[in-house]
Amino acid sequence: MKALYIAATGMAAQERNVEVISNNIANMRTTGYKRQRAEFQDLLYQNYRRAGSQTSSAGTQAPVGVSVGSGVMTSATARIMSQGNVSPTQKELDVAIKGEGFFAIQMPDGGTAYTRDGSFERDSTGQIVTVDGYAAEPNIVIPGNARAVSISADGVVEAFLDNDSTPTQLGQFQLATFVNKAGLEAIGGNLFRETAASGTAQVSTPSQDGLGSLQQGYLELSNVNSVTEIADLIAAQRAYEMNARVISGADEMLRSATQMF
Repeated sequence: MKALYIAATGMAAQERNVEVISNNIANMRTTGYKRQRAEFQDLLYQNYRRAGSQTSSAGTQAPVGVSVGSGVMTSATARIMSQGNVSPTQKELDVAIKGEGFFAIQMPDGGTAYTRDGSFERDSTGQIVTVDGYAAEPNIVIPGNARAVSISADGVVEAFLDNDSTPTQLGQFQLATFVNKAGLEAIGGNLFRETAASGTAQVSTPSQDGLGSLQQGYLELSNVNSVTEIADLIAAQRAYEMNARVISGADEMLRSATQMF
């Protein structure tokens, strides 16, 4: 009976949906995390009579057809790239992006990854790096005698060196943007990679060319809304239960049919 297999696809789809929701909830406190949403498509249909087919020798046509679908599949897990709230940290190398853009990060393999997580540190040479030790691009080095490091809204990094009365510019952050930022590939560690779907990174100065500004001493929080996720989880559970009942109902029908012989 096809109903068994159709309901099974529904259960599998809702299982994937719950996995996506659980990952969102698990990352509620992850800096710069962007929530995902499972999207679904119906599967192929078996047509028993097509709409518009001839129903008599007089040329009459069927106004509607007879077709039965094959179930559902997960078509995408779209990433929602909306702005998360920013929270103060009072740490001088914490930087939040308010608006569009990603920090560029140099990976150990020589490639470039992108992130909204601005929780930076200094390594043993004074270079600004991520918590995993990956260097921010462009490379910015803070000397050991630097004090009162400041990062402006347009990304300029300055510090007072020794007993200087005027600050010295140490470098400037750049931000990258993409035509389709939802097409970026998440690789873990709060990092994304460019893909053919995302388009090529366009790098520019913060607060210019439509890019966001930087805010020192703040971090961007996850854009996960706990109420929305719980509501989606309940809906997914109910859909799973209903598909399970369809399987039970189809099984009862098959049992009744077999008992007739």
